[in-house]
Amino acid sequence: MDFHAFESEARRVFEEIPERYRDGVDGLTVHRRALRHPRFPGIYTLGECVTESYPSSWEGPETVRSTVLLHWGSFRALARADPTFDWSEQIWETLTHELRHHLESLADTDDLHGVDHAMEQTFQRYEGLDFEPGYYRHGDRIGPGIFAVEDEVYMEQTWKTADFEQADGIRFTWAGRSYEIPHPQVLGDLHFVRIVDGVPAPPYLELVLVRRSSWMERARATLRRTGLDIYESDAVAREIGESQ
Repeated sequence: MDFHAFESEARRVFEEIPERYRDGVDGLTVHRRALRHPRFPGIYTLGECVTESYPSSWEGPETVRSTVLLHWGSFRALARADPTFDWSEQIWETLTHELRHHLESLADTDDLHGVDHAMEQTFQRYEGLDFEPGYYRHGDRIGPGIFAVEDEVYMEQTWKTADFEQADGIRFTWAGRSYEIPHPQVLGDLHFVRIVDGVPAPPYLELVLVRRSSWMERARATLRRTGLDIYESDAVAREIGESQ
């Protein structure tokens, strides 16, 4: 998709999002350049939400203003590396993700403060406490289904049960290289697989294997792990070549 078609599609999608979700957003800006992620080599930032707050005794659209940025060059870089890249889907995913950051700023509540909230949920998970299953999605979206929470990167894969059971291994792509890990014994509703070796920086990389079902709706309703089959395991990755 060339720049002009991308900009036109992005503005169309932006305008179709209900106005109540864009309250306090001054507009959408589309840049030509690719924005390399500051911490992760070979990774690009697709979008940003730049927010400014003005002095007031309360937070709202009049005091919290944001601009949403999309980087066409980053989309193009990912599309060149992945022949299955869906431009329209990723425009939608990126816009709604960045608008959520704006809405979290409007909420002015600690439990909705993006990365801070994800870090809190990470701690609760590691301590064996209840945690929000999709907490990692509050982090920075750095690619299709890829989220960064400080120095931890979560790569989400959705699986049908039958496909998972028939797979020989689990493959994924990171920084332009393809890798494979052994097939986990179970899928569950959600399975966090920490890659403990075989992949360069960042030091913490996890695959999040998600059963294709209504688990996300149930997770949003409960915000707890109760009723969900959640598993955690470690794996060593094996490099299998450059991504196509």
